[in-house]
Amino acid sequence: MAVTFALHGAVMGSFATRIPWLQDHLNASSGELGLALLAPAVGSLLTMPTASRITHRYGGRAVTRWLICLWCAALALPALAPNLPVLFATLAVYGAASGMSDVAMNAQGVVIEQRMGRSIMSGLHGMWSLGGLVGGGVGSVAAHAGIDARLHLAVMALALTVAGALVGGLLPDVRADADAAEPPRFALPSRTVLVIGLVGFCAVFAEAAGHDWCAVYLTQVAGASPGVAAASYSAFAFTMAAGRFCGDAVVRRLGTVAVVRLGGALGTLGGILVVTARDPLPAVAGFMLIGLGISVIIPLVFAAAGNAANTPSEGVAGAATISYSSGFLAPSAIGWIAQASTLSVSFALVTAMMAAVLMGAGVLIRRSTTAPPPRRS
Repeated sequence: MAVTFALHGAVMGSFATRIPWLQDHLNASSGELGLALLAPAVGSLLTMPTASRITHRYGGRAVTRWLICLWCAALALPALAPNLPVLFATLAVYGAASGMSDVAMNAQGVVIEQRMGRSIMSGLHGMWSLGGLVGGGVGSVAAHAGIDARLHLAVMALALTVAGALVGGLLPDVRADADAAEPPRFALPSRTVLVIGLVGFCAVFAEAAGHDWCAVYLTQVAGASPGVAAASYSAFAFTMAAGRFCGDAVVRRLGTVAVVRLGGALGTLGGILVVTARDPLPAVAGFMLIGLGISVIIPLVFAAAGNAANTPSEGVAGAATISYSSGFLAPSAIGWIAQASTLSVSFALVTAMMAAVLMGAGVLIRRSTTAPPPRRS
């Protein structure tokens, strides 16, 4: 299960480091790039709510395996696009595979967590971040060496697809109970899941902005070289991975609400650093703080939503639809705001989102399975 999360993250990390190459290759403005980066939202939001029914019918192992393979293979497509319309189409496929595979593997994670009786979701998401760190590291080296992104992403797509096919066969075969009602074809989130998902909405906005725009920000605002700019993603992914690997133990010690509030505070501080930075060092430090701040929020959101719904896949699908709509819309919003003003102004919105996480942390307390038991007086 953990390796599957790592593969998913490696695809994201690989793509994120070559976004500046795509912008230069297609001679796209910030606004045009932002529009193209809206495409994954279209693909994902149209298909993600159906993931619960598909997982229920065919089983988590088969669905996750083939969707992971599709997601890995789709990594090669954006770099082959000769123009912006084709780039939009390829990114729509990319987003559909990403969203549905994410729902399937997180639903499996929630079920396994329930069966084990202890928190594992933060660690699984830590493996996602580790995969992003590895993918981003390879991408940084490729960008620094001036390797054509078409070659780099094609090789990564092939390697990751083969790994996904091999690892997918080893996944636990998590299936719904025989008497469980089949989810609807298009599952809308309940009110409870909606409220939980709004916290994820704010956190994923900051995460996606960091993923897709940190390298561009370092280049255009902080004056960094292409290699340093690409490395900023690796630094961002590193702090996310570190926070997630420690997250399960920290949540058990401090409690869900305290950890989410602390994450919101760190992310807000990081956003302020990014907005005010005009040199590479403070900008990279700001992105690292944002990564640390948001590291455990989404695992806690998915765990809470999975336990709040009729089935884990239904709850995860609802929370993921809300959260990832923000994640896929954020890169476009950042681009549009930058086109109208500056990238610094764009990241002021990211800072506001992290402040909203800080203020809204309390909604997870009743639905989290990872909060410590109350102390006896």
